[in-house]
Amino acid sequence: QEPGSPAESQFRLAAGRIPEVPFGLSTSPAVLSHYGAAANTVTLFRRVDNDRRDLDMNNKDVDAEKMTRFVRMNELRLVTEYNPVTAIGVMQSSLQLHLLLLTDKMSPKHPERMRRYRAAAELFKGKVLFILVDSNLNSNERIVSFFKLTKSQLPALAIFHAPDEEQDVLTLDEVSVERVQDFCNRFLQ
Repeated sequence: QEPGSPAESQFRLAAGRIPEVPFGLSTSPAVLSHYGAAANTVTLFRRVDNDRRDLDMNNKDVDAEKMTRFVRMNELRLVTEYNPVTAIGVMQSSLQLHLLLLTDKMSPKHPERMRRYRAAAELFKGKVLFILVDSNLNSNERIVSFFKLTKSQLPALAIFHAPDEEQDVLTLDEVSVERVQDFCNRFLQ
């Protein structure tokens, strides 16, 4: 509500640290009312699951560091890479169905796999949360083993329905939009 305030400068600093996330700043009562946002609040809108998260800025110890962490923990993208920071946003998603691509990010085939996986994610936006799990990270070994897979069986798709823990796995040599679509549709049926 106060242009030029310390909170605004911290907000701008946080925005500069995360250039891939669009930031906006408003003091307009009409805009705040339209979005149901409160004054002195950072509101994160997640297009992937049509959900939102709020960070109260009235607490004087909120700074650019905490805002950046808040965004990183709670942002979800078309394809969200799973790691200890994004795990919170993934677990709190309103989307109950998660599709994981377990793959080696260092593979020369990775950029093309991701292009196709993102294209498939567009088709299920708002229905399925698409997650990338890099098999090279030690912290992700438990996820690979949770789906009873070994590194030699990757890349693979694993679909997981959070409420009842129902799951299915598909090992594949190549990711295609059609295979991802068929796998999701089969599971949804």
